Amino acid sequence: MIKIKGGRLFDPKNGIDEEGDIYIVDGKVRKEGAAEIEIDAAGLYVFPGFVDLHAHLREPGREDEETIETGSRAAVKGGFTSVCAMPNTEPPVDNQGVARFVKEKGEKAGYARIFPIGTITKGRKGEEISEFGDLIEGGCVGVSDDGDCVRKSDIIRRALEYAKMFNIPVIEHPEDTYLSEGGQINEGRISTILGMGGIPSISESIIVARDIEIANFVGGWIHLTHISVKDSLEKIIEGRKKQRGKITCDVTAHHLVLTEDKVKEFNSNFKMKPPLRSEEDRRALVWGLRNGVIDAIITDHAPHAFFEKELEFDLAPFGVVGLETAFSSLYTYLVEKGELELATLVMYLSSSPALLFSLPYGEIRDGGIADLVLVDLKGEWEVREDTLASKSKNSPYLGEKLRGVVVCTIVDGRIVYREGEWRRRNEGISS
Repeated sequence: MIKIKGGRLFDPKNGIDEEGDIYIVDGKVRKEGAAEIEIDAAGLYVFPGFVDLHAHLREPGREDEETIETGSRAAVKGGFTSVCAMPNTEPPVDNQGVARFVKEKGEKAGYARIFPIGTITKGRKGEEISEFGDLIEGGCVGVSDDGDCVRKSDIIRRALEYAKMFNIPVIEHPEDTYLSEGGQINEGRISTILGMGGIPSISESIIVARDIEIANFVGGWIHLTHISVKDSLEKIIEGRKKQRGKITCDVTAHHLVLTEDKVKEFNSNFKMKPPLRSEEDRRALVWGLRNGVIDAIITDHAPHAFFEKELEFDLAPFGVVGLETAFSSLYTYLVEKGELELATLVMYLSSSPALLFSLPYGEIRDGGIADLVLVDLKGEWEVREDTLASKSKNSPYLGEKLRGVVVCTIVDGRIVYREGEWRRRNEGISS
């Protein structure tokens, strides 16, 4: 039993913003109780645990980049208590056996909860629909061929119809690769100046439009992931007016903060897909979050080995790590600068994604599951390779100081991360 003493309880879903004590008894939040362990939370915010609907944990197949254990360890260091693991592994999560492997590995690691996402098509080849029922029995909460778009319209239609039977989202990576092939960065003024192949905004928005039309036609649920351009938002707004299908979407933390200007440094830690877009697009994404067009913030945590990211920019892989920096970067660059309210940020990192995928987390209430994160908003930390728990270090924030330090993370009533204790262990000092 744990007592969290004197923290500022902050839960936008339930309208809670007050200082006080809460207890954790048998994995549940309680207003009263006895305590064997007391956490002094004076000066700290107590948020619901964050929920990430989109992360790449690389296992099985690329354990040199990340494992489920190291990825879930990085998650709780960043305040994420639940993580959906994308299926572009080797082998992909296209059958119940691999899905169970991912889920059981997460349980064994004992940090964040890990929910596998299954593939839309077998082998992620875009040809034959996976057995969604078997994937759900293996613990999957959605299906996606993320990393690749489902090119064939008839396949995405069949997937949407099949997924309706189980009320799970079809999570689309919206990218027309016939338009984006060979591109490295956002197509526009900067790609022209640098002489680099561009990825045009229409390569995303054209698939967004196609999938919305199909979802509305069959009455299915399409979830459009890592939206990055203003045109996509406009198509989502228009598509929802028909009210025939369920159309949801998310945005990455880095697309809310960073723009294409960063690629002028030729640093491959700013190379991701979709690419960093224009300032106009970034502002549109923040507007979409404030106005409820976007349903969740994700990390799209995409670890890569050091030697891969050290290649020339056009040869380096797309992707950046983000589980540990998502909250701090958004708080530093959006909340502190007045672009976003703290309540909006916390809601779209916790209750909104949890509700979207029907996960019973993301709130603080008497009798609710005790997934909590304690944060020092006045604290500051420097993003360095040795301060990242992720096995890979390809962060766009290396060398920066960010505000908002995760001090403690609790999953199902268990303390899985305490900042001071981890630091002492890493430095070889006994607790």
